[in-house]
Amino acid sequence: MTDDVDRNRRHFLTVATAVAGGVGVAFAAVPFISSLKPSARAQALGAPVEVPIGSLEPGEMVRILWRGKPVWVLRRTEEMLARLPDVDPFLRDPDSIEDQQPKYAVNEYRSRKPEFLVVLGSCTHLGCAPLNKFEVQPAENWFGGFFCPCHGSKFDLAGRVYMGVPAPLNLVVPPYRFISDDLILVGADTGDA
Repeated sequence: MTDDVDRNRRHFLTVATAVAGGVGVAFAAVPFISSLKPSARAQALGAPVEVPIGSLEPGEMVRILWRGKPVWVLRRTEEMLARLPDVDPFLRDPDSIEDQQPKYAVNEYRSRKPEFLVVLGSCTHLGCAPLNKFEVQPAENWFGGFFCPCHGSKFDLAGRVYMGVPAPLNLVVPPYRFISDDLILVGADTGDA
């Protein structure tokens, strides 16, 4: 009977030691696995950045950092989209001929989906940060967009530059893609046209 008790104890101790060792290995592995994930600083320096857009209301804009540069994601309203053709005669590059965007953004909206504009928030003149000025002022041929207070450059709601301002090019559209209806990945795209 003593042999049976010793075997049961030995079996129990073997199983308990194996389970405790497995738990210990799992706990020890967590920091190592976590260290493989890019830090917030690394993400800002170049890794793709996820932008949640599910709670973004029409007319709202969110700002993030990617590669140390500001990126704006604007959810345009139907009214904003309707204004885009009205400014074509006042724009330097209305058809986005200059290479300031991926091929999938060479369209009247300069975006994958008309509702969402994704651009670098940096003026193409000297890199200042334009202000969002979405209100319409038809008397000034201003139908809403972005205004750089440093030297007076103006961009429409698709990031296209007006004529007669210091900025030479449209705002840059970074590579991006929709992971889901509620999430954009800035800094990576699928490479499709």
